[in-house]
Amino acid sequence: MNKYVIGIDLGGTSVKYALIDEEGNFLFEGKLPSYAEVSAEAVIGQLTKAIEEVTAFAATNRWGVSGIGLGTPGIVDATGRIVLGGAENIKGWENLPLANRLELATGLPTRLANDANLMGLGETMYGAGRGATDVLFLTVGTGIGGAVIIDGKLFTGFGGRGTELGHVPLIANGEACACGSVGCLEHYASTTALVRRFTQRSTETGRTYGGEEINGELIVRLYKAGDALATECLDEHCDYLGHGIAGFINIFSPQRVVIGGGLSEAGSFYIDKLRERAQRYAIADCALNTEIMAAELGNKAGCMGAASLVKQYV
Repeated sequence: MNKYVIGIDLGGTSVKYALIDEEGNFLFEGKLPSYAEVSAEAVIGQLTKAIEEVTAFAATNRWGVSGIGLGTPGIVDATGRIVLGGAENIKGWENLPLANRLELATGLPTRLANDANLMGLGETMYGAGRGATDVLFLTVGTGIGGAVIIDGKLFTGFGGRGTELGHVPLIANGEACACGSVGCLEHYASTTALVRRFTQRSTETGRTYGGEEINGELIVRLYKAGDALATECLDEHCDYLGHGIAGFINIFSPQRVVIGGGLSEAGSFYIDKLRERAQRYAIADCALNTEIMAAELGNKAGCMGAASLVKQYV
């Protein structure tokens, strides 16, 4: 008998949700505003609304829903039931027994995990990491999130407080990071960091772009056109990120390093650059069995990882 699971990807802007079968097929999906700027109660209301919408659809098809998996920003406790904190983009999102709240509201078994962790799990189960047991996942965007899959299971450290891959110290006595430390990988190698450096150097040289917003897409377009400043900044970005990836390879020696986020979709040149830099800086014996590749699932990864989480525990 096929199992049907609700997978939810909660973000600061929206709630993405889907009914997913055992093969990873999306049978129903939707999106709602998360109301993260309002209150924790407002967010829970939106989550409940999403679940009710999916269960109503399942009922019309006489499909039984076996559980709910939810990816959330921040740190989730080791039981997969309580949001401890660390989600700056959702108001009041701390010390929250979210799994209990959703189970009381819906009657369905619920498991929680960090959103980036579940993106990595989704890519491992259904995407670029499929067929591998040991995968390191990085999503490069506004910040850098990540996940470590060991022997087919999420590794999150004691009490679920580990694998903050974007906050590995990269530069001693470096610039301040939003996390409160200095010199973090995220501060130097995120898309935000790339845009910040490109904007600063453009300003210094008096360059403008016809009123166009400076973002990763613009920088990639200019790079492909042979622009010297875009090439300089993108090479620097790949060098920083390549150092970080090399460090992770030396520690975990994964079968695959999967890179997600908007830049990973820019073309094979980006992954090729990261692969070259990471292999340059990693210990060769540690990297012997490691492939570096782009993520495949795009914005579906979070919901698919959430569904996989349910299958592990329900």
